[in-house]
Amino acid sequence: MQFSKAIRKRSKLRLALSGPSGSGKSYGALLIAKGFGGKIAVIDTERGSASLYSDLVEFDTLELNPPFTPERFIEAMNAAASAGYEVCILDSITHEWNGAGGCLEINESLAQSRFKGNTWAAWNETTPRHRAFVDTILQSPMHVIATMRSKTETSQIEENGRKKIVKLGMKSEQREGSEYEFSVVLDLEHEKHYAVATKDRTRLFADPHIISAETGKRLRDWLESGAVLKLGDREAADYLSAIEAAADMDSLTHAFGSAYTQAKKLGDEPRMAEFKAKYDTRKIAITPKDAA
Repeated sequence: MQFSKAIRKRSKLRLALSGPSGSGKSYGALLIAKGFGGKIAVIDTERGSASLYSDLVEFDTLELNPPFTPERFIEAMNAAASAGYEVCILDSITHEWNGAGGCLEINESLAQSRFKGNTWAAWNETTPRHRAFVDTILQSPMHVIATMRSKTETSQIEENGRKKIVKLGMKSEQREGSEYEFSVVLDLEHEKHYAVATKDRTRLFADPHIISAETGKRLRDWLESGAVLKLGDREAADYLSAIEAAADMDSLTHAFGSAYTQAKKLGDEPRMAEFKAKYDTRKIAITPKDAA
C-alpha cells in the first residue's frame, strides 16, 4: 500500500436531475447538454417527451419501451458510447427501478418463481443486475445526465394574499442511496423551476438557480480544469511489449485487459487507443488463417 498526493483529475459528468412531474427535468437536461456541446444522445423512456424540445438543441433519440430491465439500459448506453456520442441523457432512470419490467417487478417475479415468495432473498439476484446498470453509468466514456422522478405531494400556500396548490417533490423514485452515485444532484422545484443542489462535489451551485445552457458550460469548464493524467512512457512500453509477446488469445486478452484498465483509470484515451490498436494487430497475427 502506498499513499500519493491527491489530485483532482479531468473527469466526465455524472449528474442527476430529480423533481416532480412538470418541474422541467427533460428540458433542463437538454439545456445542460447544449452547454456542453458535442453529439448528444437521449435514451427516452417517457414516450418521446424529449423530442418535444427538438428545437432547443440538436440531438438523437432512442425511445426505450418496456420491459425496462437493467440490461436494456446497459445495451442502450453501450450503443450510444460505440456511436461516439459525447453526452448521454437517461430520461428517466426511474423506469429501471419501478417501471414495467424494472427491478421491483423483476425481484417480485424472482421471489415468486424461485424463492417461495421471499422477496428479501430474491434481492441476491436482482441487486447485481441493478449494480451492473449503475456501474455502466459510472464507467461510461460519455458525460451522463440522468433524470429521476420524485414522489409528489401537494401543499396549499398563500401568495400575495391568495391561496394556491403547489406540487412538492419528495423522495426520488430510484433505489435508496442512488444519489451517492452522482457527482452533482439537482432537485427541481415545480412552481418556478428553481434547481437546488442537494449534492454538489463541484461547489458551483451554492444558491438556487434556473437551469440554462450556461449551467452546462460551467460544469464542463470545471470538469476540464482537472489535471490530465497519463501513463509514463516506460510503463506504456512495458504494456505494449506484453501485448506483442502474447502467443495465444488467453494471454493476449489478459495483457490487453491489464493495459487498458490502467489507462482507463487515468482517463488516458490516447494510450487506450494505442493499446486497442496493438491488440487488434496481434489478434490477427495469432489467429489461424482457417479460423479467421
